[in-house]
Amino acid sequence: MIYEVRTYRLKLRTVPEFMKKFEAAYENGRKQLSPLAAFFYSEVGPLNEVIHIWPYKDLAEREAVRTEAIKTGVWPPDINDMIHEMKAEVFTPFPFMTKFLSGEHGPLFEYREYAVHAGTIPGIINGWKDAIDARMELSPCAMAMHTDIGGLNKYVHIWAYESFEQRAQVRAEGVAKGVWPPKGSPKGAIITQDNKLLLAPSFSPLR
Repeated sequence: MIYEVRTYRLKLRTVPEFMKKFEAAYENGRKQLSPLAAFFYSEVGPLNEVIHIWPYKDLAEREAVRTEAIKTGVWPPDINDMIHEMKAEVFTPFPFMTKFLSGEHGPLFEYREYAVHAGTIPGIINGWKDAIDARMELSPCAMAMHTDIGGLNKYVHIWAYESFEQRAQVRAEGVAKGVWPPKGSPKGAIITQDNKLLLAPSFSPLR
């Protein structure tokens, strides 16, 4: 399984209209070709940003679906005039995180993105493997994955929270109990860290 993450920065005040047109095109044809894993829009962090995440069996299926969507005219929606910037990346999930979380788990989601030194991803995965079960008891992880195409030596993890207050509580509890952050990850592996807090519309499978 792979996940294509498409991040769009939109023009000022166009997010509601973008989501309306995206949902209509998605529900009326694109969804039948392959479903979303999640759709988010930014609340804290880079504003006027949307993220849509698509699961595929492999790159061949991704290409086939995209070709069919264009051929049949069901995709893309009429949204180009709202987009300021676009970025697409393809991620491979951590081995123990192959299924994207779905259902009602939010409404708040934290998207954490780390750039790391080359060659450290395997060690990071091992550190996560030893710690993730205890951390998942505090709040669910929607996905943890590393880049395969796009900015390399990067991994992303997405967490679901009931509120800003619960996020703060969970993070404090993880540190107090010593279950998070993972202790087994390579020291000095991380170069930069970024995060953003997101919300999900009603048509997102994870919300």
